[in-house]
Amino acid sequence: MSVPGMSVVRAGEGPSHWLVGDTHTIKATAASTGGAFGLVEVSVPPGSGPPPHVHTREDESFYLLDGVLEVAAGGQVSLLRPGDFAFLPRGVPHWFTNPGVAAARALILVTPGGFERFFAEAGEPARPGEQAPPFHPDQAERLTELTRRYGGDLPALTT
Repeated sequence: MSVPGMSVVRAGEGPSHWLVGDTHTIKATAASTGGAFGLVEVSVPPGSGPPPHVHTREDESFYLLDGVLEVAAGGQVSLLRPGDFAFLPRGVPHWFTNPGVAAARALILVTPGGFERFFAEAGEPARPGEQAPPFHPDQAERLTELTRRYGGDLPALTT
């Protein structure tokens, strides 16, 4: 039986993109959820994670699957372990990093949907079996411009 609007993305499936040293696999898009949300699975190697940034159009939530992530928002820093959840409201500067020795894996939920397209546009297609290249300062201008196009800001890269 087919259910209108239902979609299934299996483990290991979904378009994957490298960005700032992390691998982002898009699991759900605004198009597939009627605009409600976007869902991205992220793999964050030790020492990796995005620079401080702000979203103005969407809230961002994290559910940690494996490893550890340090998440900072509005001056508060929390260490997430598997099974932990963090909600970051729009408009609040935040960042995350992996302080562990193994890759961390998390689900990132953006509400409403749409920002998941940023990962595809700003990143480069991931190649199976390879690690994402680390962030390089030469990428700052393009990353800043795309972040602004998607309603955000990268204060650390623009000052």
